[in-house]
Order: sequence, then structure tokens, then C-alpha cells
Amino acid sequence: MKTAKIRLYVEHPLGQGQTVPLDRDQAHYLFGVMRQGVGDAVLLFNGTDGEWRATVAEAGKRGGLLRVEQQTSAQRNPPDLWLLFAPIKKARTDFIVEKAAEMGAARILPVQTEFTNSERIRQDRLQAHAIEAAEQCGGTFVPEVADLQKLDRLLADWPEGRQLMFCDEVLAGGASTLTGDLAQGAPWAILIGPEGGFSDTERARLTGLPFAHAIALGPRILRADTAAVAAMTLWQHTLGDWA
Repeated sequence: MKTAKIRLYVEHPLGQGQTVPLDRDQAHYLFGVMRQGVGDAVLLFNGTDGEWRATVAEAGKRGGLLRVEQQTSAQRNPPDLWLLFAPIKKARTDFIVEKAAEMGAARILPVQTEFTNSERIRQDRLQAHAIEAAEQCGGTFVPEVADLQKLDRLLADWPEGRQLMFCDEVLAGGASTLTGDLAQGAPWAILIGPEGGFSDTERARLTGLPFAHAIALGPRILRADTAAVAAMTLWQHTLGDWA
């Protein structure tokens, strides 16, 4: 039995004996870039059915067909954790989305704050980065990347029962107040501010919310992309599936 070296996300039901058609881009990647051919093995996942081993049944320049053989891993869903962040420079925004997918975010929400530099994002491109991250890290779940929305509107419609951990650079040098008795197992969200920080108005509003918890991320002010990784690590270690 040939070893499967490639993992591929597909938007198709997966089960033993099923066939999965490939679109032109997937066929180009598998057969043109990765030089796979008929009989080669591929690992597939769709975000809901776990991971499955399949073999190439048909290979062409514009499409192909995979035949699903057996499940290799059960579905593994992350904790109910959202990551909210203010978009920054393109490459660093891509980094945040990729690391959020790798580290177990269930949903990724770009938000526009008063000091956010970017007023638009390419949601489809960021979703593609989340898919690639899941393919490379062995995950079976792909978080949704939402379109950009204003922070104040998101907070106004905040879902009942979801806690919010917001990382405030003003607290740099203080001790983290995130502890294991803070609603472990409940829905959560992490909010990372823009490069210019939160405005006084935003900080006052966040501080006054009953579901919000201000957190320090160590003795130094971190860049937004570094802060996202540090905050997710802290949350996962204290309240998530690393605990």
C-alpha cells in the first residue's frame, strides 16, 4: 500500500467507497505540481467527516477522480473559541489566520476598530489560508473566516453566554488574570487590538462589559500577530484542549 504524503481539503461527503471529483485547481496541484498519478494515495478531509485515505482513480489536466478507501482519523473539532483581530499588513494578517487555524480557533473574525489600518480584506483569500493551514497541520476542522465587521456592532450583538478575553497593551507588565475557574468549557472569544491599540472609548466599553476579561500578555507590548499567538497559547493552556 502506497504511503499518502498529501492532505487535501474537499467540499464533498466522505465515506468508504465514495468517489470525489476534483476541480481544475485541485487537479493542477495534485497532478501538475505534486506529480501524483493513478494509484497514488491522498488523505482527504472536509471539516466534518474526519480524515480518509483515497487513491487517484482518474488523473487529468482539468480534473480527476479520487476513490475513498478507509478512515484514518476521526473528526476532531476545536473548542468553541473565536479569534477577533484588527487586520494589519497583508503578510501579517495572513500569519494570524494561519496560526489561528493551526492552534484551534473555531471561527476567525476580522474586526474594524477606531485605529484599524485596513478598511477591507479579501475574505476568500484568508479562507484559503485557513484551509492550507489545516491541510498542513493535520487538522480535520477548518475555521470559518468571517468578513470584516465593525467591533462596536459585533459587541452590540454579542451572543449570550460567550466570554471575551481582550488583550490590552496598557496592562503590559502586569500579571495575567486568566485562570482555570473562568467558565472553563463555555464559549469564548479572544480580541486582539490594532497596531495603534484600543481607543479610550473602546477600552472603556470593553472594561464595562460583564462578559469581558482584560488580560496582560507579559512584560512587553507585543506586535498584533505575536499577540494573537501568545493569547491563543495562554487560553488553550488554561481553558482549552491543551489544559
